[in-house]
Amino acid sequence: MKRPAYRFTVETTIHVREDLWRSVIGRQLMRALVEEFSERESAHCGMVDAIFAEPRLAAIYDSLDSDRSDLDVYASVVDELAAQSVLDLGCGTGTFACRLVNRGREVTAVDPAAASIAVAQRKAGAERVRWLAGDAESLPALQVDLVTMTANVAQVFVTDDEWMSTLRASFAALRPGGHLVFEVRDPSREAWREWNREESHRRVDVADIGTVETWVELTTVQPPLVAFRSTFVFEADGLVLTSESTLCFRSHTQVLDSLSDAGFLTQEVRDAPDRPGRELVFIAMRPEDGDSTCRHRGH
Repeated sequence: MKRPAYRFTVETTIHVREDLWRSVIGRQLMRALVEEFSERESAHCGMVDAIFAEPRLAAIYDSLDSDRSDLDVYASVVDELAAQSVLDLGCGTGTFACRLVNRGREVTAVDPAAASIAVAQRKAGAERVRWLAGDAESLPALQVDLVTMTANVAQVFVTDDEWMSTLRASFAALRPGGHLVFEVRDPSREAWREWNREESHRRVDVADIGTVETWVELTTVQPPLVAFRSTFVFEADGLVLTSESTLCFRSHTQVLDSLSDAGFLTQEVRDAPDRPGRELVFIAMRPEDGDSTCRHRGH
């Protein structure tokens, strides 16, 4: 399951194995962890998902989500549009940004989670990426060829105001004739029905960390909003972290209308190659001066 990648509430829960808790060291560890996480949550509350904001979770993200074939469609669009400069909104741990810069593109990568950017900056080619900690509304002046929101980034904006602010900021960051590309899950497919412990449970061996057990469980389904909890058990020390997330499942028509309201011309809506019939990829353009003709193809 592709994980959310941008801006929403952080809730972190800490547990320690009973045998560790009964020891003096265990109690000291718990006290230190609670104090540390309280400080971090105060700094991040209401902004970033724990899977990206908490350093220990950010460090294992790539190992738990190693299949990034979902990025192929974005790489293809970069080539198709001959985009030389790219703004990657909600870049997370920087996989796509580094992939592009290693192919000779100029990349600005933005994410509000400093822990994820720290992971990204250790990757090959990262020194050539312009990394920015923040969100779309805090961007400096840009005139890029392409803005991308990969994975579930476009769905983490749970209010219309947040979503429209992000679209308008993307519009402002593009040169006239530049493009925006992102994907959303088709709400009619109700993908959340697969988000349960039975179908999502995994144990993954992570280098230098050990085995991590993880699963996802639904907490609330009130379409268009779906909330779920991701749990991570570090078997080496018994630490358990949980991350509460919410996605907004906007309809195809709602997405088209929002793009139009933000000034974009929707050029095409495609099936996501890695999830045909389940996810839609939107390609929209900031019109050239004086161009108001919508060339909408696809679904």
